[in-house]
Amino acid sequence: MEKNPFALNFGKLPSQYIDRDIIIEEIEQELTAEYPQNQCFMLTGTRGAGKTVTMTAIERRISENDNWIIVRLNPTRNMLESLTAKLYDSGKILTQFIDKSINLSKFGIGLNLASNPPVADIESALERILKEIRKQGKRLLVTVDEVSNSQYMREFASCFQILLREDLPVFLIMAGLYNNIHELEDEKDLTFLYRTPRYEMEPLNLTLISDRYMRVFGISQEKAMDMAIMTKGYPFAYQALGKYVWEDKTHEMDTVVLAKVDDALSHYVYRKIWSELSPKDKWYMSYIVTKDSMSTAELLEITKQKKNEFSQYRVRLRDKGLINVSTRGIIQYTLPRFDVFVKNNTSSAAI
Repeated sequence: MEKNPFALNFGKLPSQYIDRDIIIEEIEQELTAEYPQNQCFMLTGTRGAGKTVTMTAIERRISENDNWIIVRLNPTRNMLESLTAKLYDSGKILTQFIDKSINLSKFGIGLNLASNPPVADIESALERILKEIRKQGKRLLVTVDEVSNSQYMREFASCFQILLREDLPVFLIMAGLYNNIHELEDEKDLTFLYRTPRYEMEPLNLTLISDRYMRVFGISQEKAMDMAIMTKGYPFAYQALGKYVWEDKTHEMDTVVLAKVDDALSHYVYRKIWSELSPKDKWYMSYIVTKDSMSTAELLEITKQKKNEFSQYRVRLRDKGLINVSTRGIIQYTLPRFDVFVKNNTSSAAI
């Protein structure tokens, strides 16, 4: 049996991955420009929207150029020390420069082969290393996934801002949830992030999804579009539905397949999203998912709430990527089969 072309692994590029070509190409062009206008980029969206996969695709494109050094950082660790340590390990030429010019033993990094005293702090060491990278005609791309408003992230962002002012060849791509990115932007010392280009992971084009399903499964355009519509353009749902239809003997989107999709969505994505909502968020969502689309006036009528009482929850749910309010006065839930999940996990009892 052929290998299933769909996969549920987060961050990896499945064989039936649908590129976000416009985002990838735009960031790639900016990164590789002789005189780039931007050196920091943000990818935002809800869980399972394809942030990590898109960032991985950009890394792969950039890695084809030998003049780039790419470093992935873990935001739960000291990012400045991690970056310096990874640069130390990134290549023989750079390592020799560090050994001869900078003593990093104070920070537990590398070997002490020189008589030079240790640099005063890790930021000074990083700045000197980046000057050497610039001298060698190279550029550094740093990528950070699951960004949050942590102390390590704030320290790193502040340092990055200084490195930009020094005109050093360092570039940063951050991926994170809407609300986590917003919290980081709101830090008073990091207002430069408001000027950083932000790319929201919009739903995938349903026609592209339909075409891919049609070619993979050899089904009619009508059936393929029905499948695409079910996914709502949500990348994780696109992969999950493809995976279970592939495993089904008839390659049909039947009740058994949908039950498996519901289970995957719940286990890998929705339970986590749900756990991060307040009781009142959940309460509003229990009403919102009763229809594919409803007016704000209708929601307020059935919940017996006032407009000003709902406004803060409207913003919260929008920023978490759970509702679409782009059409004035209209609310739509964004995630596929989220109504099924919500009905199984809550009741509409008044709060």
